[in-house]
Amino acid sequence: MLVTTLDQPTATLVASGDRPVRRELGVANALSHGFLLLWGLLTVLPLLWMFISSFKTNGEILADPWGLPGALHLDNWARAWTGAHIGRYFLNSLVVVTGSVSLTMLMGATAAYVFARYEFRGRQVVYYLFVGGLMFPVFLALVPLFFVVRNAGLFNTWLGLILVYAAYSLPFTVFFLTAFFRTLPTTVAEAALVDGCGHFRLFFRVMLPMARPGLISVAIFNFLSHWNQFLLPQVLLQGDESKWMLAQGLFALSVSQGYAGDYARLFAGLSIAVLPVLAVYVAFQRQVQAGLTAGQLK
Repeated sequence: MLVTTLDQPTATLVASGDRPVRRELGVANALSHGFLLLWGLLTVLPLLWMFISSFKTNGEILADPWGLPGALHLDNWARAWTGAHIGRYFLNSLVVVTGSVSLTMLMGATAAYVFARYEFRGRQVVYYLFVGGLMFPVFLALVPLFFVVRNAGLFNTWLGLILVYAAYSLPFTVFFLTAFFRTLPTTVAEAALVDGCGHFRLFFRVMLPMARPGLISVAIFNFLSHWNQFLLPQVLLQGDESKWMLAQGLFALSVSQGYAGDYARLFAGLSIAVLPVLAVYVAFQRQVQAGLTAGQLK
């Protein structure tokens, strides 16, 4: 009876003391969810409006910009793909981005693995030189970069643009993957070395498959960065419109709308540029989340 008498007030105090905490947590959750909802609406609504406007006529866009189209005018997409040469720019960007992301991931993963797994003199210095590139804005190097690429004979070429993309993506790639490789278990690597696995085979056959979530996450971020890049192509690809990237083509299309007024074709071109980005993110959403949280879980 004594234990029961003493325990009841204690339970009452604990229960009553939990109520303010639960109330504060409920308010914080409501505010955070409300902020996320507002952020989601600010992000999704402009994209949805752009996509809907791509199926309207120019008259419908000007007369009722917020209304639904009377009919689906798919010819807007055809005129943007062929008439505005968005199809050509799309394929150009696809070739350049594929090459730059592949080169970035190969070089970045190799360097990150060495920094994370091997001890050698000057390792920290070289690592901080890589990471220091994150603090260097791209626009500060445009003038010397222009002369370097031109003197190397790579001006107005896709190869020059691929190398520049890879160079400016390496700091983030090395920084992210170095931390990720450090979270991988060392016992697996040690067992592979004991079984006679060489260092190159260990990296490509054992460590890279284990680091797949991190590799996919970084590859998607690099893809988004390279796909949306405008400043570097504008500086390094000049004159020959057949080599332009998608961002350059969309910029030229938007400027021409001041005279032509074909806004339906402009919205169709913008939708074509956005769809691959959305498709890549939706397809690899789980891998991105797994790659960002794998280090914390371990």
